[in-house]
Amino acid sequence: MRGWAPSGALATNVEITSTSVQRGDVIQIGGQPCRVVNLTQLPGGAKRLHLESGELLTMHARTRLVALRMRRHW
Repeated sequence: MRGWAPSGALATNVEITSTSVQRGDVIQIGGQPCRVVNLTQLPGGAKRLHLESGELLTMHARTRLVALRMRRHW
């Protein structure tokens, strides 16, 4: 994920599962921040996360991760 850095926008750490993960969530993999750009539903409640880097990560139904989620202002 080149050039990404947290901006002045408000962000919060949230625990995510395959049911709560959202596009735009940022997770750390190997110490590197990775932004979720798309999601694909898989059998058994799993989801495939398409990351900005082009990599894929499968979250099984019982997987729990911590993500940085930007707060939206309306």
